[in-house]
Amino acid sequence: MIPWLSTLFIGKRYIKRYFGSSFVISIYEIISHIYGRKRKYWKFYDKPKSFIRDELPFDVGPYIPMSMWLLKYSYGNFKKYVFYNVLANGAFAFIFMPLLKRIKIIKLDRLNYFQFFIYIHYKAYLLYGVQYLIEKIKKG
Repeated sequence: MIPWLSTLFIGKRYIKRYFGSSFVISIYEIISHIYGRKRKYWKFYDKPKSFIRDELPFDVGPYIPMSMWLLKYSYGNFKKYVFYNVLANGAFAFIFMPLLKRIKIIKLDRLNYFQFFIYIHYKAYLLYGVQYLIEKIKKG
């Protein structure tokens, strides 16, 4: 809920500009999480297991708003974009995931923290590419 509330401050222009690519990558992220769930990359502590209750909130909750914020502040400067994504994905993989394990929400099972970082970070390049294609089509 909090990440979505933050979009109130991003500006209507940027929401319109970046929502499409963020949404496309979010769909890709959902598919990726379905695959990760089958491969048992992580385990949620709660019972019974439910994709809608476990993985989906991570996909829809912070992913779309964070993507829009990162694009707003760095699109057009690829080095800056990569730097911000390394910071955000690194914080999630190396700080937030151990915290979620400590409070018994989720733990990594078949991945270590670095592998998980790679698993979430490569999608940043896809996001940038999708946004680039959208911008190219609009200018068309």
